[in-house]
Amino acid sequence: MTDSLTQRTKLMTLAGVLLALFLGSLDQTIVATALPRIVGDLHGLDRFTWVATAYLVASTALVPIYGKLADMYSRRTIEVTAVLVFLFGSALCGLAGEFGTLPLLGDGMSQLIIFRAIQGLGGAGLFAMAFIIIADLFPPAERGKYQGFVGATFGLSSVLGPFLGGLLTDHGDGLLPGVEGWRLVFYVNIPLGALALWFILSRMPALRPRGEQQPLDYLAAILLMLGLGPLVIALQLNKAVYGWTSPTTLGLFALALAALTLFVVRSRRAANPILDFSLFDNKVFRTANLALFLLGGAFLSIIIFEPLFMVNVLGTTATQAGVSLIPLSLGVVTGSMLAGQMVSRFGHYKRWMLGGGVVLMIGLGLLANMSADVTYYQVVFYVVLCGLGLGPSMPLYTLAVQNAIEPRLLGQATSASQFFRQIGGAIAAAGLGAILTFNLAQSLPATLAGPATSTEVSVTEGPSLPPGLAEVAGNSTPAVRAAFTHSISRIYLCTLLLVMAGWVATLFIPELPLRKSNAISQPVAVAAE
Repeated sequence: MTDSLTQRTKLMTLAGVLLALFLGSLDQTIVATALPRIVGDLHGLDRFTWVATAYLVASTALVPIYGKLADMYSRRTIEVTAVLVFLFGSALCGLAGEFGTLPLLGDGMSQLIIFRAIQGLGGAGLFAMAFIIIADLFPPAERGKYQGFVGATFGLSSVLGPFLGGLLTDHGDGLLPGVEGWRLVFYVNIPLGALALWFILSRMPALRPRGEQQPLDYLAAILLMLGLGPLVIALQLNKAVYGWTSPTTLGLFALALAALTLFVVRSRRAANPILDFSLFDNKVFRTANLALFLLGGAFLSIIIFEPLFMVNVLGTTATQAGVSLIPLSLGVVTGSMLAGQMVSRFGHYKRWMLGGGVVLMIGLGLLANMSADVTYYQVVFYVVLCGLGLGPSMPLYTLAVQNAIEPRLLGQATSASQFFRQIGGAIAAAGLGAILTFNLAQSLPATLAGPATSTEVSVTEGPSLPPGLAEVAGNSTPAVRAAFTHSISRIYLCTLLLVMAGWVATLFIPELPLRKSNAISQPVAVAAE
């Protein structure tokens, strides 16, 4: 389908897709930095976590649907639609609260939460379509080095996002007359998105699907969203308020289970399912996605709990803790691009997946054995090792899946890999947060003797601590330092166990020869059991 395209056309299309991906990945980090100011202006401290949760729910639930749409319609049409929806949501987010309380939409904070969900509907497409379009442009034998740029895009956005978010929030007032600086965090997406649209509309071919066009199964789509939405919400709820056994949490899990069960039943009977369950007959698809599910929480574990360690054990400022994560991003970029280049040059993607896993396990082992006397730069070195180990996982597992399935199912298979990584990360983050809270409660039982009396509030991303534990965070007494050292070490030990399980799953991924053309579709028979 793309063998006749010139290399220039492919590279220009790649530039547009990566710019759109940068748009989505930048938004995740830039908004987190501006959140304290946003909460203060919109008076929504009680709902601040929903700003992130609304986006996460929408973007996770729509990923499989974008994959199916990519197998039915022009990839360019789907990509343009995703960018437009994302930009529309961004513009609405920037306007949240400007006109006071609105009918149906509520106050400014409620408006922002709704508009972030709209952003998430577009953001899901930005992430899902990147790997799908790159797979269309380049055959598996060449694809590794280009998919390595995806990791570089994530790394660059994670470095620039917090800096740009802080800069616009703190110093952006007045750049546009009458517009608060935090609103520019959303408006900055408009020129970036316009540039991405120009590349896509002027340089990207239509990339029409190989499969036969059939109507989308709307009932299955509704069931999928009814299942994934409550599941992600249940995982993201503040467990200090809604415990794992609370009626709300259990009710959401029950709704998710019922809807997903009906989705599976519907998909197995439908002529045009959103997810073709015959993909699970393919051993590469099955084992690679199991590994991705287990590895999904590793990156989140580091970016959530490493700053907690820095602030509460080493006594750094929040800024210093944030800066310490930049080497993690640089490690991910280096590992991703190096692995992609080596696979494109020499093949044998599995050895790089296993090698990255070993480096990641070494880094996590060092993090799990940190004492309260560890130095700032030692922690940074450990984090760099983790980044180098995580880098190959981003492009290579997806490459293995794409190489093993029929081209007509490329969109579904690619989006499924992204979905398993995301949902694995969400489950791991929720579970690890619960482990942290439990261990801190065991280490500092006296802090739970009564309600918190501190009136100071810190708005951060990450696990929520219950009253009593929340007030000791940032208080670097020897007892608190010891408690956080012990508790976060347990977190990294649990993360290490997850990665070890993912590494074992990787051992069972069949390594098929990388196809030199997108036109060949026989590896499915080789990979299936």
